[in-house]
Amino acid sequence: YIRTCLQAKESPHLTLVHTSTIKNMFDKEMSAIAAVVSRKSSNPPLPLPPKRRIPIQVQTCVWDVSCSFKIVLVKGSKVNAEESAKVQVRAGLFHGTELLCKPAVSSESSGRSEHTWKDNALEFDISISDLPRMTRLCFAIYAVMDKVKKQKSTKNPHINKYQTIRKAGKVHYPIAWVNTMVFDYKGQLKTGDIILHCWSSFPDELEEMLNPIGTIQTNPYTENATELHIHFPCYSTHPIVFPPFDKILEKAAQIARASDCVSIGRGGKKFHIELKEIMERDPLSQLCENEKDLIWTLRHDCHENFPQSLPKLLLSVKWSKHEDMAQLQALVQIWPKLCPRDALELLDFNYPDQYVREYAVGCLRDMSDEELSQYFLQLVQVLRYEPYYDCALTHFLLERAQSNRKIGHFLFWHLRSEIHMPAVSVQFSLILEAYCRGSIPHIEVLKKQVEALTKLKSVNELIKLGTIKNTRSKTKEAMLTKEAMMTCLRQSGYSEALSDLNSPLNPSVLLSDINVEKCRYMDSKMKPLWIVYNNKLLNGDTLGIIFKNGDDLRQDMLTLQILRLMDLLWKEANLDLRIVPYGCLATGDRAGLIEVVSSADTIANIQLTSSNVAAAAAFNKDALLNWLKERNTGDALDRAIEEFTLSCAGYCVATYVLGIGDRHSDNIMVRSTGQLFHIDFGHILGNFKSKFGIKRERVPFILTHDFIHVIQQGKTGNTEKFGSFGTSGGWKRSEGAFYSKSLLTCWHMMMHG
Repeated sequence: YIRTCLQAKESPHLTLVHTSTIKNMFDKEMSAIAAVVSRKSSNPPLPLPPKRRIPIQVQTCVWDVSCSFKIVLVKGSKVNAEESAKVQVRAGLFHGTELLCKPAVSSESSGRSEHTWKDNALEFDISISDLPRMTRLCFAIYAVMDKVKKQKSTKNPHINKYQTIRKAGKVHYPIAWVNTMVFDYKGQLKTGDIILHCWSSFPDELEEMLNPIGTIQTNPYTENATELHIHFPCYSTHPIVFPPFDKILEKAAQIARASDCVSIGRGGKKFHIELKEIMERDPLSQLCENEKDLIWTLRHDCHENFPQSLPKLLLSVKWSKHEDMAQLQALVQIWPKLCPRDALELLDFNYPDQYVREYAVGCLRDMSDEELSQYFLQLVQVLRYEPYYDCALTHFLLERAQSNRKIGHFLFWHLRSEIHMPAVSVQFSLILEAYCRGSIPHIEVLKKQVEALTKLKSVNELIKLGTIKNTRSKTKEAMLTKEAMMTCLRQSGYSEALSDLNSPLNPSVLLSDINVEKCRYMDSKMKPLWIVYNNKLLNGDTLGIIFKNGDDLRQDMLTLQILRLMDLLWKEANLDLRIVPYGCLATGDRAGLIEVVSSADTIANIQLTSSNVAAAAAFNKDALLNWLKERNTGDALDRAIEEFTLSCAGYCVATYVLGIGDRHSDNIMVRSTGQLFHIDFGHILGNFKSKFGIKRERVPFILTHDFIHVIQQGKTGNTEKFGSFGTSGGWKRSEGAFYSKSLLTCWHMMMHG
C-alpha cells in the first residue's frame, strides 16, 4: 500500500492500532481453527474400505487404432418440435474452435417428442489415431421445415427466435445442443451408452448450429430437457488410451530422426521477412492458411527469434495430425517463458491442450499478487473452459488464494456470484468448498458478509413490495417506504448483521456501523439501497455503498476492470488521466454492490441546481464551472480544472475505444476536486440503444459545450488549454498503451463467449 502511494506521489494514510487489537484478532482466528479441529461429529465417518490391488490392465494406445471415429445415435427424447417438422442431428469434432473434420449429419426423423434415425451411425472423416486429447464432440438437434409458417403461437419458442440456416428451399431451426469429451479424465476413449441432457438456449451466430465453446456439462434440469441417447462403439478388446507425456516426446524424437530436417534458415530470406511481418501484427488478427503453413514450417525460427509468437504457432498446428501435435509438445518444453500478461492469452478457449495450459499457468506464477488481482476476474471466468475440474489453473488460483487473503476474498465472491448458473454450478461449488476448507478463519469473515447481503436483499424486497402497494400516491409511498426501511435497519438483528464487517468491495475497508438517518433507496426500477456507514478509521467521515438487487452488474464490473487496466497501461506510459474506476462487485444472481464515490454529483443535478427552470438547465454552460468555483478557490481551482481536463480526455478516449453508449448527464459525474467520471455501463462494444430503427447515439464520445467551457477556464478564446486537452487524451502518445496486447487479450478472453 505504501509503495503504491509513493509511486502515485500521494501521502499514505495510516491508522495507529493498539497491539491488543491485533492479538485479539489472532486469538479469534486460532480459536476458530481449534474449534473446527476438535469438533466431534455425532455421526462418525464410515471407515474407508480396504484398498484392493487392481491388476495391471492391458491398454491399447490411441495411435495404434487406424479406423475412423464413429458414434451411434440411439434415440432422441423430449424433442420440442412441431409435428410437421423433420428432426435431424448434426455432430462435429472440435479442438477449441477448430473443426477437425467435416460435420456428420443424421437422416431425417418424424414424430412428436420421441425420435429414432434409420442411418443412426455417424462416421467422421478422421482416424481415431489423430484425435487430440481435448477433442470435443458437439451435437445440435434441429427441425427441418419446408417453409416458415406464420402463426400467432407455436409449440417451440425457439422457432421464431432462431432462424439459422436455409438450404435447398428448407429452413433449419435449432432445438437443442450438447457437448461431451471424447476422452475421459484419465485419457481413456469413451465407450458404451451415454444419455446427454441438452441445452435449449442458443448463442447468436452459431456456425452450423454447433456450439463448441459451450459447456461440456449436461443440463442438470433433466425433467424437461431434450435427451440424446448415444453409443460409443468399442474398437478394441482393450481400453484405448491417449499416450502419456513421455510417449508423446518419444514420438516427437522419432519423427525428428526420421525427417532429419533443420527448419532454421529454411525457406530463404523472403519467407523470414514475411514471418516477421506476421508476428508484428495485431494479436487478434486472423491468420490465413498459407500464413499458418509458413509459421509451422518456420516453427524453430519462431522459437529462436519470436518467443512471443507461441499463440500464433499454436493456432497454426494441424491438431488433426498426431505427428504434428507430438512435435509441438516437444517444442513447447524448450520454449522460453512468456511474460505473464502475454501468457494470459493461452488460457483462452482457442488453446484447450492440457500441456499448453499448464505451460501458461507456469508463466503466471511469476505474477505478483497485485498484478494477479488486475486479471483475476478473467482467470476465474476461463475456469469454465477447463473440461475437467482438477486442472493446473484451479490449483494455481487456490494456492494464491490461500497465501493471500485479499485474493481469496475475490475468488470467493467471483465464484459465488455465478454459482447459480447450471453450466458451472458443480465446478464452482467444488472450488469454493476447497478454498473454504483450507481457510477456516476466513470463513467467519465471509459468513458475516453473506449474512449482511442477505439482510440488505430482504430490505430491498420490502421496499419493492411497499412501492407496488402504494402506487397511487407517490409522495405518501416514498414517506411510508423510507420509514419502513429505517425501522427495519434499526432492528437489532439487522444492525448487528450490517455492522463491523469487511467490505465485500474492498476487504481492507472495515464497515463499522450504519448511519441510518443518511440511508435511503433510489428511484430507479429495482429500488437500489443507498447505505451509509460511519467509519472510525476515516476520522469520522462516512462511507457509502449501493446495494442492487435485480440488476446484473457483471458487465459494469468488466467495463470498470478494463478502465482500470487502461489507466494502469497509461500510467506505465507516464500518462495519468485521473481515471476513477470505482468499486463494483457482483455478489449473486442479479445482485451486487457499487462503491459510492465521495463528494461527487451528476452533471444533471449540477445543472438543475443552478437553474430555476428545469427545461433550461441543460443549456446553462456556466453551471459546471460555477459549481467547481464554489468548492475550489485560488490554486485549488486551477488544480480542479486541470483534473477535469485530464479526466475528461481520458474518458473521451476510453468510452470511444470501448464503444460505451447511452451517455447522458445522469450517468456522467464530477467530484468536487474536478475529476470527471462515467457510471452505468449497460451499453458497451457499440451495442447502442435505438428506437423505431433510429440509433440514439449521434456522436462517438461525449464532449459538450459546458465541458469545453470548463477546460477553457470560462474564456472563449483560450485555445491553449483546449490544445492541452487533446495531448492529454493521448490520441497519439497512448495509442500503444491502450491497444497493448494484454488489454486486447483480456478483453478477448471475456467476450469470446
